[in-house]
Amino acid sequence: MQAIGHLLPIAVAVAVSSVPILVAMVLLLSPQRSRTALPYLIGWVAGIASLLSVCALIAHALPARSSATEPDVWIGVGEILVGLALVVLGVLTFRRRGRAKTTTLPMGLGSVSRLGAWSSLALGFVLNLRPKGLLLAVAGGLVLRADAGSVPMAIVAVIVFTVIAASTVATPVIAVTVAPGKTEPTLARVQEWMLSNGGVLTAAILVLIGVVVFGMGLVRL
Repeated sequence: MQAIGHLLPIAVAVAVSSVPILVAMVLLLSPQRSRTALPYLIGWVAGIASLLSVCALIAHALPARSSATEPDVWIGVGEILVGLALVVLGVLTFRRRGRAKTTTLPMGLGSVSRLGAWSSLALGFVLNLRPKGLLLAVAGGLVLRADAGSVPMAIVAVIVFTVIAASTVATPVIAVTVAPGKTEPTLARVQEWMLSNGGVLTAAILVLIGVVVFGMGLVRL
Protein backbone atom coordinates (compact mmCIF):
# COMPACT_ATOMS: atom_id res chain seq x y z
CA MET A 1 0.00 0.00 0.00
CA GLN A 2 2.94 2.34 0.57
CA ALA A 3 3.80 2.18 -3.13
CA ILE A 4 0.25 3.16 -4.10
CA GLY A 5 0.26 6.03 -1.63
CA HIS A 6 3.53 7.40 -3.01
CA LEU A 7 2.31 6.95 -6.60
CA LEU A 8 -0.97 8.86 -6.12
CA PRO A 9 0.42 12.42 -6.43
CA ILE A 10 2.46 11.39 -9.46
CA ALA A 11 -0.63 9.86 -11.09
CA VAL A 12 -2.59 13.08 -10.41
CA ALA A 13 0.17 15.07 -12.12
CA VAL A 14 -0.19 12.89 -15.21
CA ALA A 15 -3.98 13.22 -15.06
CA VAL A 16 -4.01 17.02 -15.12
CA SER A 17 -1.59 17.30 -18.04
CA SER A 18 -3.16 19.87 -20.33
CA VAL A 19 -2.01 18.61 -23.74
CA PRO A 20 -3.59 15.11 -23.62
CA ILE A 21 -6.83 16.61 -22.29
CA LEU A 22 -6.91 19.24 -25.05
CA VAL A 23 -6.26 16.59 -27.70
CA ALA A 24 -9.16 14.58 -26.29
CA MET A 25 -11.41 17.65 -26.44
CA VAL A 26 -10.48 18.33 -30.07
CA LEU A 27 -11.15 14.72 -31.07
CA LEU A 28 -14.45 14.58 -29.19
CA LEU A 29 -15.69 17.81 -30.79
CA SER A 30 -14.75 16.67 -34.29
CA PRO A 31 -17.00 14.85 -36.79
CA GLN A 32 -14.57 11.89 -36.64
CA ARG A 33 -14.95 11.29 -32.91
CA SER A 34 -16.67 7.92 -33.29
CA ARG A 35 -13.56 6.63 -35.09
CA THR A 36 -10.78 8.42 -33.22
CA ALA A 37 -11.69 9.07 -29.57
CA LEU A 38 -11.60 5.48 -28.33
CA PRO A 39 -8.34 4.58 -30.14
CA TYR A 40 -6.77 7.72 -28.69
CA LEU A 41 -7.85 6.68 -25.20
CA ILE A 42 -6.48 3.16 -25.72
CA GLY A 43 -3.14 4.57 -26.87
CA TRP A 44 -2.99 6.94 -23.90
CA VAL A 45 -3.76 4.18 -21.38
CA ALA A 46 -1.31 1.74 -22.99
CA GLY A 47 1.40 4.39 -23.02
CA ILE A 48 0.94 5.23 -19.33
CA ALA A 49 1.03 1.61 -18.19
CA SER A 50 3.89 0.49 -20.43
CA LEU A 51 6.13 3.49 -19.76
CA LEU A 52 5.71 3.16 -15.99
CA SER A 53 6.43 -0.58 -16.21
CA VAL A 54 9.56 -0.04 -18.29
CA CYS A 55 10.84 2.63 -15.90
CA ALA A 56 10.23 0.30 -12.95
CA LEU A 57 12.16 -2.50 -14.66
CA ILE A 58 15.06 -0.15 -15.41
CA ALA A 59 15.01 1.10 -11.81
CA HIS A 60 15.55 -2.48 -10.64
CA ALA A 61 19.06 -2.24 -12.08
CA LEU A 62 19.93 0.16 -9.25
CA PRO A 63 21.80 -1.40 -6.31
CA ALA A 64 19.46 -2.51 -3.52
CA ARG A 65 20.06 -1.68 0.13
CA SER A 66 21.24 -4.65 2.17
CA SER A 67 18.76 -4.19 5.03
CA ALA A 68 15.58 -2.30 5.89
CA THR A 69 17.48 -0.11 8.34
CA GLU A 70 19.94 1.21 5.76
CA PRO A 71 19.14 4.33 3.68
CA ASP A 72 18.01 3.71 0.11
CA VAL A 73 20.72 5.95 -1.31
CA TRP A 74 20.39 5.23 -5.03
CA ILE A 75 16.60 5.57 -5.07
CA GLY A 76 16.81 8.69 -2.90
CA VAL A 77 19.34 10.38 -5.15
CA GLY A 78 17.30 9.45 -8.22
CA GLU A 79 14.13 10.96 -6.73
CA ILE A 80 15.97 14.12 -5.70
CA LEU A 81 17.29 14.59 -9.25
CA VAL A 82 13.88 13.87 -10.83
CA GLY A 83 12.18 16.21 -8.34
CA LEU A 84 14.57 19.03 -9.21
CA ALA A 85 14.05 18.39 -12.92
CA LEU A 86 10.26 18.58 -12.47
CA VAL A 87 10.55 21.90 -10.62
CA VAL A 88 12.77 23.33 -13.36
CA LEU A 89 10.39 22.07 -16.05
CA GLY A 90 7.46 23.63 -14.18
CA VAL A 91 9.20 27.02 -14.03
CA LEU A 92 10.08 26.83 -17.73
CA THR A 93 6.51 25.84 -18.57
CA PHE A 94 5.16 28.84 -16.67
CA ARG A 95 7.55 31.22 -18.38
CA ARG A 96 6.72 29.80 -21.82
CA ARG A 97 2.96 29.29 -21.57
CA GLY A 98 1.68 30.35 -18.17
CA ARG A 99 1.36 34.04 -18.90
CA ALA A 100 -0.11 33.67 -22.37
CA LYS A 101 -3.86 33.20 -22.06
CA THR A 102 -5.67 32.37 -25.28
CA THR A 103 -8.78 30.57 -26.43
CA THR A 104 -7.29 29.67 -29.82
CA LEU A 105 -5.99 26.17 -30.48
CA PRO A 106 -2.18 26.09 -30.75
CA MET A 107 -0.68 25.32 -34.14
CA GLY A 108 -0.82 21.57 -34.69
CA LEU A 109 -3.75 20.82 -32.40
CA GLY A 110 -6.24 21.94 -35.02
CA SER A 111 -5.04 19.22 -37.39
CA VAL A 112 -5.70 16.54 -34.76
CA SER A 113 -9.37 16.51 -35.75
CA ARG A 114 -8.39 15.10 -39.17
CA LEU A 115 -6.53 12.06 -37.80
CA GLY A 116 -7.68 8.51 -38.46
CA ALA A 117 -8.12 5.71 -35.95
CA TRP A 118 -4.57 4.33 -36.08
CA SER A 119 -3.01 7.78 -36.03
CA SER A 120 -5.08 8.66 -32.97
CA LEU A 121 -3.95 5.46 -31.26
CA ALA A 122 -0.30 6.28 -31.98
CA LEU A 123 -0.74 9.87 -30.85
CA GLY A 124 -2.20 8.77 -27.51
CA PHE A 125 0.80 6.53 -26.91
CA VAL A 126 3.44 9.02 -28.08
CA LEU A 127 2.11 11.85 -25.89
CA ASN A 128 3.47 9.91 -22.90
CA LEU A 129 6.99 10.43 -24.25
CA ARG A 130 7.03 14.19 -23.68
CA PRO A 131 9.58 15.42 -21.08
CA LYS A 132 6.89 15.75 -18.39
CA GLY A 133 5.58 12.25 -19.03
CA LEU A 134 9.05 10.73 -19.01
CA LEU A 135 10.06 12.43 -15.75
CA LEU A 136 6.83 11.39 -14.01
CA ALA A 137 7.22 7.82 -15.26
CA VAL A 138 10.80 7.72 -13.95
CA ALA A 139 9.57 9.01 -10.59
CA GLY A 140 6.89 6.32 -10.55
CA GLY A 141 9.40 3.64 -11.51
CA LEU A 142 11.67 4.63 -8.62
CA VAL A 143 8.71 4.42 -6.22
CA LEU A 144 7.85 0.92 -7.46
CA ARG A 145 11.47 -0.15 -7.14
CA ALA A 146 11.65 1.05 -3.55
CA ASP A 147 8.17 0.37 -2.16
CA ALA A 148 6.29 -2.28 -4.16
CA GLY A 149 7.90 -5.22 -2.37
CA SER A 150 6.54 -7.91 -4.68
CA VAL A 151 5.51 -8.38 -8.30
CA PRO A 152 1.76 -8.71 -7.50
CA MET A 153 1.89 -5.49 -5.48
CA ALA A 154 3.72 -3.74 -8.32
CA ILE A 155 1.08 -4.89 -10.83
CA VAL A 156 -1.73 -3.59 -8.60
CA ALA A 157 0.12 -0.29 -8.17
CA VAL A 158 0.58 0.08 -11.94
CA ILE A 159 -3.14 -0.57 -12.51
CA VAL A 160 -4.19 1.97 -9.87
CA PHE A 161 -1.72 4.52 -11.24
CA THR A 162 -2.98 4.02 -14.81
CA VAL A 163 -6.65 4.34 -13.84
CA ILE A 164 -6.05 7.62 -12.02
CA ALA A 165 -3.65 9.05 -14.60
CA ALA A 166 -5.98 8.26 -17.52
CA SER A 167 -9.20 9.35 -15.79
CA THR A 168 -9.26 12.89 -17.18
CA VAL A 169 -9.14 11.55 -20.74
CA ALA A 170 -11.30 8.47 -20.12
CA THR A 171 -14.16 10.35 -18.43
CA PRO A 172 -15.07 12.64 -21.35
CA VAL A 173 -14.63 9.83 -23.88
CA ILE A 174 -17.03 7.61 -21.93
CA ALA A 175 -19.44 10.51 -21.35
CA VAL A 176 -19.61 11.34 -25.06
CA THR A 177 -20.13 7.67 -25.91
CA VAL A 178 -23.07 7.47 -23.49
CA ALA A 179 -24.70 10.86 -24.11
CA PRO A 180 -23.09 12.76 -27.01
CA GLY A 181 -25.70 15.50 -27.35
CA LYS A 182 -25.68 16.50 -23.69
CA THR A 183 -21.91 16.60 -23.29
CA GLU A 184 -20.86 18.74 -26.27
CA PRO A 185 -21.48 22.15 -24.58
CA THR A 186 -19.55 21.00 -21.52
CA LEU A 187 -16.65 19.79 -23.68
CA ALA A 188 -16.49 23.15 -25.46
CA ARG A 189 -16.35 24.98 -22.11
CA VAL A 190 -13.64 22.63 -20.81
CA GLN A 191 -11.59 23.16 -23.96
CA GLU A 192 -11.87 26.91 -23.64
CA TRP A 193 -10.86 26.79 -19.97
CA MET A 194 -7.89 24.54 -20.69
CA LEU A 195 -6.69 26.81 -23.47
CA SER A 196 -6.81 29.80 -21.12
CA ASN A 197 -5.49 28.20 -17.96
CA GLY A 198 -3.83 24.90 -18.91
CA GLY A 199 -0.31 26.36 -18.93
CA VAL A 200 -0.60 27.76 -15.42
CA LEU A 201 -2.19 24.55 -14.12
CA THR A 202 0.50 22.35 -15.66
CA ALA A 203 3.32 24.54 -14.35
CA ALA A 204 1.91 24.64 -10.83
CA ILE A 205 1.40 20.86 -10.70
CA LEU A 206 4.91 20.20 -12.00
CA VAL A 207 6.47 22.39 -9.32
CA LEU A 208 4.29 20.88 -6.58
CA ILE A 209 4.95 17.28 -7.57
CA GLY A 210 8.63 18.07 -8.06
CA VAL A 211 8.80 19.23 -4.45
CA VAL A 212 6.95 16.09 -3.30
CA VAL A 213 9.29 13.76 -5.21
CA PHE A 214 12.32 15.71 -3.97
CA GLY A 215 11.04 15.32 -0.41
CA MET A 216 10.54 11.57 -0.84
CA GLY A 217 14.12 11.31 -2.02
CA LEU A 218 15.44 13.19 1.01
CA VAL A 219 13.50 10.90 3.36
CA ARG A 220 15.14 7.82 1.84
CA LEU A 221 18.67 9.06 2.52
